[in-house]
Amino acid sequence: MREISSGIFIETDHRGANYAGIATDVGMIVVDAPMVPNQARAFRDELARKASGKPFLYVINTDHHRGHILGNQYFQPTPIIAHEQAWKHMKGYGDNFKQRVIDSFKKEPDVQAQLTDIQIIVPKVTFSHRLDIVRGGRDLRIIRIGGHTAATSVIWMPNESLLFVGDAVWVDQHPYMAQANSKEWLDGLTYIRKFKADRIVPGRGPVCGREATERMSEYIRLMRARVRLNYRQGRTKQETVQSVLREVAGWFPIPPATKSKTESQIKQGIGRIWNEMDKAGKAKEKAAEVEAEEASEE
Repeated sequence: MREISSGIFIETDHRGANYAGIATDVGMIVVDAPMVPNQARAFRDELARKASGKPFLYVINTDHHRGHILGNQYFQPTPIIAHEQAWKHMKGYGDNFKQRVIDSFKKEPDVQAQLTDIQIIVPKVTFSHRLDIVRGGRDLRIIRIGGHTAATSVIWMPNESLLFVGDAVWVDQHPYMAQANSKEWLDGLTYIRKFKADRIVPGRGPVCGREATERMSEYIRLMRARVRLNYRQGRTKQETVQSVLREVAGWFPIPPATKSKTESQIKQGIGRIWNEMDKAGKAKEKAAEVEAEEASEE
């Protein structure tokens, strides 16, 4: 854990995502909660020491994915804040979800052994577009931008010119796009750049600046362009996935140990964009049919 600004602490070495604590005059605000239990407890205890006896005020989840929400249980009874779409997903997380989490660590029995009591703590405070928190000398503006998920939100701290962007930005890593809306993601990245933040804390990777958002935009635009071309040429979803994978795999480094998992993740993203193109194409065809029918009736 390191202090990147007075009273603002980040942890970028834990599994799942980046995590943060924001000290105020009346307590600590947490941004996302670690997914591995031992790391979540250590993170909580370290932040508690930084808070010097003051309570935890809120835990803000920047989306509903496991890397952001599984550690919520270790901060109870602290209220959880997230977008209303995150609440919708999280309230549906049952035994099947918990088992998938456990199964995802089948090659890491030491982590599996920690996952014996997964509790899903859903948000108590939700918002649809924006929620402002002004407490203890801190001003936080939580804003939904979507893209990565329908719930993805950023946290703007204007007094510090600091922006937490969750998984809207991944630095030097292929992003997870299986639940994405790629057009909305591009719009969200444009919105992020309008803040002109001095520093950006991404969902994955080191603290960065505007250049990382531009790199993400270039990646998504390239993927959309290549998928669109394949779709218009009549290639199937499977053919498109294989073709585009070869073109984008080298965009960010892939560690040999995670090659299979990362390529699977990229394929999911390509498939997601293909579905977007297919939906848009069918809607256009339907509109043309309606227009033709109306013209024939005149």
